[in-house]
Amino acid sequence: MGRSRADQAILSAFGAYVRKLRKARRWTQQVLAEHAGLSRTYIGGIERGERNLAIVNVNRLSLALGDSFSGFFPCKARPARRR
Repeated sequence: MGRSRADQAILSAFGAYVRKLRKARRWTQQVLAEHAGLSRTYIGGIERGERNLAIVNVNRLSLALGDSFSGFFPCKARPARRR
């Protein structure tokens, strides 16, 4: 089953935010991965909006990038309704 448009919009917005913070620090995906304790390919998937992160990994990213946890939720898209 594929993701709804609303769900994909949330993942894409999240990934764009991570990329913005990473680039502001002039870090490569590898450097961010090392600081966050995650793999480089996982970081790439996040930035492309392909990964639906666990809350623990969101916290790791917020700590590594020095941003508030709540700052990682800029998108106000509504999740799909459950049937």
